[in-house]
Amino acid sequence: MAEAESLHVGPLPVGSPQAKSSGWFGMMTLIVTEASLFLYLLFSYFYFAIWDTHGFLPARRPTFELSAPDTVVLLLSSVLVWWGERGARAGRRRQLAFGLAGGLVLGGIFVGVQLVEWAEKPLHFDTSPYSALYFTITGLHLAHVVIGMMVLLALLVWSLLGMFDARRYAPVSIGAIYWHFVDAVWLAVFFTLYITPYLA
Repeated sequence: MAEAESLHVGPLPVGSPQAKSSGWFGMMTLIVTEASLFLYLLFSYFYFAIWDTHGFLPARRPTFELSAPDTVVLLLSSVLVWWGERGARAGRRRQLAFGLAGGLVLGGIFVGVQLVEWAEKPLHFDTSPYSALYFTITGLHLAHVVIGMMVLLALLVWSLLGMFDARRYAPVSIGAIYWHFVDAVWLAVFFTLYITPYLA
């Protein structure tokens, strides 16, 4: 009786080999849902701004001292995450790790600056309809940024463990889409809360 030959099996693949996996479609569905939520909130802001005859906006208009640099920081984080995803597609793990780490650090800076701006506001949540909408909109966005940072952290750990390559990087693309969505939402929030008061 012939001896059974040993068969060497390499590590099993992790994740989908396709860019648009089921998780990708799930993330797109989530983005549509969350975008609708922000759309409703921004609509509420404009509704009050147009129809409130008692002065919806506060006497002290929002400034750009912190919000403008914070916007640049968030946009740069999106560029780094995009660059990291490009590295994942090409199988360059170091580029992927640096891109994710850079996006994570800049996201943390954005959160810190946002909290400082909150602390310097002379308003509170229950001061007026404007302040309620301001803190609700920016607070909800800040929560999305923190969730996005948790996603980037998980992707960074997985990338350092070598779980992605040029064929299997779907989780990176899914996480990057969410991060870009968070940045796009901030542009809409920034325009609404910081720019339109000077256009009225």
